[in-house]
Amino acid sequence: GEAGGITQHIGAYQTNNNNKKITFIDTPGHEAFSNMRARGSKTTDIIILVIAADDGLKPQTIESISHAKAAKVPIIVAINKIDLPAADPDKVRNELLNHEVVVEKLSGDVLDVEISALKKTNLNKLEEAIHLQADLLDLKANPKRDARGVIIESKLEKGRGSVATVLVKKGTLNVGDIFISGSEWGKVKALINDRGENLKNAPPSLPVEVLGFDSNPLAGDDFIVVDSENTARKISEYRSNIKLKKKNT
Repeated sequence: GEAGGITQHIGAYQTNNNNKKITFIDTPGHEAFSNMRARGSKTTDIIILVIAADDGLKPQTIESISHAKAAKVPIIVAINKIDLPAADPDKVRNELLNHEVVVEKLSGDVLDVEISALKKTNLNKLEEAIHLQADLLDLKANPKRDARGVIIESKLEKGRGSVATVLVKKGTLNVGDIFISGSEWGKVKALINDRGENLKNAPPSLPVEVLGFDSNPLAGDDFIVVDSENTARKISEYRSNIKLKKKNT
């Protein structure tokens, strides 16, 4: 239901098949959203590059490849819309060669999967490819420590005030935790998952909406749980002062 039928914000969702979970951060493909894609590539462990089989590479696809390389994040190529008569997956694979992305079919090391989102073709194969890549990278996080994460997006909502989507990267985030984010600080009043359910805590890699901010944090800001309000206040003041100095120079 968004303007022009394109994603205009970064969403974050978690899938769970047979207790094998994947968290997806959805960044917009439209070329006007370059900064968002750059933030997305810094936040994630694996980048899924979705390319239309009838369209080939677009300027924003090439830009996404360079973001992935700059962030040193591995790519999995999802060649979408293979149900269309004009689909030509091999053309996409050959075009990727020009940008030093060599898929396995062409003796490279980049996984690629032909999919149709509309017909739900091979989506299970895409999930398998993600799990395989994750196993190779040996991705792990410690849940038994104070939470650290990153702000995916933030917004002001009527009746709820400032709401931020936080992706927990390490540790477990609990209701009542005191946090610092950018130069803002606050106390977690509520945690809400992508299905609108209230949670008491959020383990690593779970995206949650956090209520408890006084004002909107910036997307891409860090999110760190601290031991007391006093510590939070001190860090907040220190960071605010640095911000002011930068503004005045």
